[in-house]
Amino acid sequence: MSEGVMVNRSREENGTAAVSGSASLPGSAMAASVPDSEIQGQQGQAEQERPVGTARSKRVVLHLLPWLAGLCFLAMWQFRLFHQLFSLESYQLPVPSAIAASIRDNAEMLFRYALYSGTEMLGGFLLGSLLGAVAAAGASFFPISGKAGIAVMSALNAVPIVALAPIMNNWFGDGIWSRIAVVAVITMAAMAVSLFKGLTSIQPQYGELLDGLAASRMQVFLKLRLPHALPSLFAGLKINMSTSIIGAIVGEFFIASQGLGYLLSDQIRLANMPLAWSCIVIAAALGIVLYEAVVLAEKRLIPWNRERTNV
Repeated sequence: MSEGVMVNRSREENGTAAVSGSASLPGSAMAASVPDSEIQGQQGQAEQERPVGTARSKRVVLHLLPWLAGLCFLAMWQFRLFHQLFSLESYQLPVPSAIAASIRDNAEMLFRYALYSGTEMLGGFLLGSLLGAVAAAGASFFPISGKAGIAVMSALNAVPIVALAPIMNNWFGDGIWSRIAVVAVITMAAMAVSLFKGLTSIQPQYGELLDGLAASRMQVFLKLRLPHALPSLFAGLKINMSTSIIGAIVGEFFIASQGLGYLLSDQIRLANMPLAWSCIVIAAALGIVLYEAVVLAEKRLIPWNRERTNV
């Protein structure tokens, strides 16, 4: 037998022995033969997937939690738990099913009055926010004297609405413009204060950089102050949207011939509480929808602020 043939036989015998040896290994020995790097990679992937799944479940729970809380609140109300707690009768606090039936029976009138009150809300909201923004922008060019002017304007918030509404009725009559004026006055100060703070709270090094580049005051306003103040602008808009519904409803309490506030006060006098509560529910829904519209606009126009604040 030649030397080459003997070498091949030796290799075949060694290979056969290796195969038979591996087949006789127990399961633990097979697992031990897997490379450590592959095991560590699989463990790392599993650890990465676990936090992602946990975060997704947490977000789902956070989104569902307010709805569940609302349903629990309505269920307790419907089964008269609050009536027992506060010793109330059904005519004092109608149950949700009675309010829903009243909304269904008076849908046409409620829609017409909600449209009227919504016009007052939006008109006063836009006018007051615009006037407050113009005041804050003008005051930002003269920070010292402008701060004094904004402080005087913020004093308007101290005037009670119940005192402001009759004055506006005396100035603008009993039409829709008197309620728009009430809403404009109470929203103007909030926008002016919020936006002025955003326009003037600039870190000094940014201003010094633009001064070094010989930027004009208008360029500093457009390139630095206004973009920096956009979150404050939307904060003022959200505050104003919440307060505008109060101004419109309270303004209709005094002199008005239509609107949710007029209908609410009229039905309370007549002790028709399901319809009165229907006005409250529709006014709250109107305020929530308009507020969410402002929040949606904020997310679309300045998404970087949402990422920064992690809201």
